[in-house]
Amino acid sequence: MTHTSKDPESAPVGEGIPIPEGPANIIDTDYVIGQDNIAIKRFGLDLDVHGKVFSISALTILFFVIITLALQEEVEPLFDAIFGFLAGYLDWFFLLSTNIILLVAVVLIFTPLGKVRLGGTHAKPEFSYAGWFAMLFAAGMGIGLVFFGVNEPLTHFATALDGTTVENGVRSDWAPLGGALGDQAGAISLSMAATLYHWSLHPWAIYAMVALSLALFAFNKGLPLTMRSIFYPLLGERIWGWPGHIIDILSVFATLFGLATSLGYGASQATAGLNYLFGIPEGNVTMVLLILGITLVALISVMAGVDKGVQRLSMINMALAFMLLLFVVVVGPTLMIMTDFFRNLGGYLTHLPALSMPFGREDDNFRQGWTALYWAWWISWSPFVGMFIARVSRGRTVREFLISVLIVPTLVSTLWMTAFGGTAIDQVVTEGFQGVVEAAVELQLFVMLGQLPLTAITSFVGIILVMVFFITSSDSGSLVIDSLTAGGKVDAPKAQRIFWALIEGAIAIALLLGGGLAALQTAVLATGLPFTLVLLAACFAVVKGLIGEPRSS
Repeated sequence: MTHTSKDPESAPVGEGIPIPEGPANIIDTDYVIGQDNIAIKRFGLDLDVHGKVFSISALTILFFVIITLALQEEVEPLFDAIFGFLAGYLDWFFLLSTNIILLVAVVLIFTPLGKVRLGGTHAKPEFSYAGWFAMLFAAGMGIGLVFFGVNEPLTHFATALDGTTVENGVRSDWAPLGGALGDQAGAISLSMAATLYHWSLHPWAIYAMVALSLALFAFNKGLPLTMRSIFYPLLGERIWGWPGHIIDILSVFATLFGLATSLGYGASQATAGLNYLFGIPEGNVTMVLLILGITLVALISVMAGVDKGVQRLSMINMALAFMLLLFVVVVGPTLMIMTDFFRNLGGYLTHLPALSMPFGREDDNFRQGWTALYWAWWISWSPFVGMFIARVSRGRTVREFLISVLIVPTLVSTLWMTAFGGTAIDQVVTEGFQGVVEAAVELQLFVMLGQLPLTAITSFVGIILVMVFFITSSDSGSLVIDSLTAGGKVDAPKAQRIFWALIEGAIAIALLLGGGLAALQTAVLATGLPFTLVLLAACFAVVKGLIGEPRSS
């Protein structure tokens, strides 16, 4: 049924969801946001939480943290076994699913459904393009770009140049890409194509599909801003019962472990950078102290909210990232970066079909150790990033939203990887510098910057960049998890956001102590698997939801 903002029936189902502006296809339901919540205002507490979702999520996570910390030696081999099974036997499922998600997103751009406006036909964007893009990047993959910007292109370059790779004693051919044995230029092209495959269209299609689904069913249909709302076309009113509770609980798990993985990467890189610059000892003690300190700063940002906290930090981070990127472009091999930007973009599109193929491949090391892990990582992040993007994207048309979320990040990722990865490869090829190759993964960014002027300053900026990305991921993630566990409310008490920010830091610490980065990777694979099914359902739901929705002229 289509209503306008002036109709009595067009009122939202509860607090926190704005009324659609102009015609919108409201879903008639008796559910009221927060009706299943438990409100506690005593003993100094101010809580408003969904009883079942919050209690099960919080107790399960706390149990996991305690067990992992108490049985560190016992859980590490368990994590290794789970990782081997998921990456070895289900990699094809991750690849096939992400291809479907990307295809649906691209098709929607070119259909009349792209004219639907999120929030109603008369809705206006709440944030400028600059603020919007800043929050997209800070929440989406900021830490990952800094961590893998040098490492991944450099690793794939060596692999493609040798034609094969050996890891953990297993020799694996680069069959789908044909290899580039002894072909230096070909190896560079393949390495950048393989890198961009993991950082461009596919991951952002995952984010876009979740964000679009949530925004549509919340801002146009009047449902709560929770993952269960996506399933209304499939489950109807049953989303308010246990089927919906399970969906939101799984969303909390996926979000927390996805965040913990990124925070673990960020902590390990920041610790390595502090040791490289100031001689601060590396190790678990430093990483734990770093996570605790940055979590404390994140709490302050969480309490400030989206407008004052997350957006301001995101803008600061984008400014720092842009300055560091500009420095590398200007001081590094400028001409090569500028020309390779277009060459790498073309190479990525050329090799995309081979890279995306789910079957008949022999490159187990690349497909399982890189791609399957990445897709699980992005998928586990999708409830968090998708919900956050949905919250800040009201007022955009579907076409504008998808083009912006798919194309702009792809171009920026291409420039970033070309500048940082390309500069590192140039140092190896042109200057014969092997230090960046021999350095640990966490140190490669700083070693690469060490070959450029103003090393101390740029490396310090790199550390700050990782830390602020850390903070923006933590505080925006806390806002999202709080909404999930508060029955869809987006203005729940701040004490709940503080609780989830602390839990994020605790999970990162537990996983690092219980198995290091391998444990983080296992956790993200295990939580990403069930959410792949959620995303496939979202593809169906968003198309069905858009059909019949009033469109902007």
